[in-house]
Amino acid sequence: MMMEMTNNGIQIRRNYKDTLFREIFKEKKALLSLYNAVNDSNYTDLEEFQITTLENAIYMNIKNDVSFILGNYINLYEHQSTINPNMPLRNLQYLSKQLEGMIDYKKLYSPQLVKIPTPRFIVFYNGVGEYPEKMVIRLSDSYKNTEVFPELELSVTVFNINYGENKAIMKKCSLLYEYSIFVDKIRSYTKLMAIDQAVERAVEESINEGILKEFLIKNRAEAIRMSIFEYNEEEVMEMLREDYKQMGLEEGREEGKKEGIKEGIKEGIKENKLSIIKNHSELSIPILAKILDLEENVVETAVMRMKNKTIHSDEELMDILFK
Repeated sequence: MMMEMTNNGIQIRRNYKDTLFREIFKEKKALLSLYNAVNDSNYTDLEEFQITTLENAIYMNIKNDVSFILGNYINLYEHQSTINPNMPLRNLQYLSKQLEGMIDYKKLYSPQLVKIPTPRFIVFYNGVGEYPEKMVIRLSDSYKNTEVFPELELSVTVFNINYGENKAIMKKCSLLYEYSIFVDKIRSYTKLMAIDQAVERAVEESINEGILKEFLIKNRAEAIRMSIFEYNEEEVMEMLREDYKQMGLEEGREEGKKEGIKEGIKEGIKENKLSIIKNHSELSIPILAKILDLEENVVETAVMRMKNKTIHSDEELMDILFK
């Protein structure tokens, strides 16, 4: 995790290493176990694996979690703690980026057919929102015009990996099962105590019970940081979604609304953003900027001034954020 010192000596987190899910399953052995569970297969040769994960991505920006080639297939695995109907579109971006590094584009103009690995797209969901055990979402769901046979289609299979779901897959992949128990412990304990205490307790208890034991012992401090951070992100995004529902923004704004209503919505959004930065200033600057849809330097200035207590009113904070 990278840190940068500001002129006032405040540490601003610029990047987060990974999600806990990606950290657990980035090794070939763990990833092969997950692959076998999802596909009900029994591959054992780790040398057949070619990891193709896109690196150097900032947390919560569009990024690729885990991808690899096995046989003639390229598998793109994503983990989501919030329901996201845009995964087909995101996976289209991921695959395009992957193919850029695989294909000699000069060959695309030759008379010979260029062969590529067959893509498979999987999302592992473990958010608090209700979701079926297995669901297929499609790129064509995003199209403005519905067609029976769309000329471009991309299907993503979403597996619910919350504790108690998809028992057949969990039985075949012990790491995934243990991960689901660990997350469930954190969520249970957050109802009784602060998030940092809940994570500490979940880690200690899991190690004692042999749940993710080797991983947690080896990566204890990082696992705690990531778990706290992921919980905060999930909480913030859930809050945003609920606020947007109440303001009628989730399905978009209907055309022809009166200007007064539009202005009211704009002011409501500003008030919502003000509340978020005041209550979640511990999040990293890039993430706050992403959530608030503001420039990083603007968010950084606001956070620094709040920490230095040089902001004395909501109106003053509003001026910094929306001037």
